[in-house]
Amino acid sequence: MVGSLQYLTLSQPDISFAVNQVCQFMHNPHTSHLQVVKRIFRYMKSTLEQALIFKSNDFTLRGFSDVDWAGSVDDRRSTTGSCMFLGPNLLTWTAKKQSTVSRSSTKAEYRALANTAAEI
Repeated sequence: MVGSLQYLTLSQPDISFAVNQVCQFMHNPHTSHLQVVKRIFRYMKSTLEQALIFKSNDFTLRGFSDVDWAGSVDDRRSTTGSCMFLGPNLLTWTAKKQSTVSRSSTKAEYRALANTAAEI
């Protein structure tokens, strides 16, 4: 089930963070995690009419990132979210934990910025 959700994140950026969080518990899942997975599927069912559509002739490339400093209560690592737009069109998006613990919110933001800049 979670593998199916991971596949769906390729075309549904709005579920990326939730799927990322569920994947962290696949080594030892509980019934509460199954409830979250079912909730994500219900959300997907309610948004079937939404789609990614590329439009416009604007070819301005823009990137955005944000981070929750030490947001994981398990290991104090920060989670970075980023997205890239070509004009008004969403191209790529990510939501993932940073590889190391940041000692300040500024350092966590710089890491997020560096990862986003590397995408460009």
